[in-house]
Amino acid sequence: MFYGIIIYMYFNDNKQHKKPHIHVVYQGMEVIVEIPNGEVLEGHIPQSKMKLLQAWVELHKDELCADWDLTVSGQQLYKIDPLR
Repeated sequence: MFYGIIIYMYFNDNKQHKKPHIHVVYQGMEVIVEIPNGEVLEGHIPQSKMKLLQAWVELHKDELCADWDLTVSGQQLYKIDPLR
């Protein structure tokens, strides 16, 4: 979580979107974003928060991809540092 943006992955969540992705919630709005490129798969959040999110994804894309591999196999994820 950073700047009110909450980011999470679901275990075994590769059936609906079939691409590595994260779920992002900001003030009741949700967006699903592909990793590592930051493309929006579904939903929306305010543009200013989206820019922060995409910067964070770019900085942590290797860690996000590693966590995706762990989550789809049902393993514990590693915590990724927030944007500061």
